[in-house]
Amino acid sequence: MQLRPRTHARTLLAAGTGVAAAGALCLAVTAPATAAAPAQGAAAGSTTVTPAGHAFAAKLTGKATFKAGSVTVTCSASNSTGQVPAAPGNHNDAGPVSSSISAPTYGSCTTSMPGVSATVTTSGAWGVSMQNGSPSTAVMSIPQGGVVVKTSGLATCTVTAAPSGPATVNGSWTNGAPSTLTFSGASVPVTVTGGFGCPTSATASTFGATYAVSDTTDPASQITVTG
Repeated sequence: MQLRPRTHARTLLAAGTGVAAAGALCLAVTAPATAAAPAQGAAAGSTTVTPAGHAFAAKLTGKATFKAGSVTVTCSASNSTGQVPAAPGNHNDAGPVSSSISAPTYGSCTTSMPGVSATVTTSGAWGVSMQNGSPSTAVMSIPQGGVVVKTSGLATCTVTAAPSGPATVNGSWTNGAPSTLTFSGASVPVTVTGGFGCPTSATASTFGATYAVSDTTDPASQITVTG
């Protein structure tokens, strides 16, 4: 899944950022809960992602919401693209298959309070690692400072995800037509700066999203993760 990272600045939702109640950032998405990634130290089996070399598109399903104190930001659009590694890079005898993905874009976002808007910038080299299993798991990597959210209006805050270095979030993969990549309740480190109403003591957020992943090289095929 080889992609070219890109930068996006727009009024929208960002993966794992916002202004949150009780000093913690919360992102909730209308998606089912996911199983955690395998415990560290557990033996990893073989993984194969197919079709080798095919391009794919990942599209958000449902709606994603940021709960920012009394403000909720709801987004209904998010996209990323990529490419399955060519053989033999699409197979690993003893572990995950890793690739880069484009910085996700988010759009069609609204806020629950008049006079409050959110501008989000995503940037840098993002990635995902797929591990076959029961269930198959996914780990998405966010580059340092890869998401920055700025709110304006009644609350003027800046939230930066992965402020001190790259961060990872755990999720799951489900083969299907299309296959789905799901992250739910994954923790993302953040820093928050700003004035009154900004949770400047917050150090973590939660991230959730479900993406339908389709094969754009051959729409009749499906992107699958097997052993």
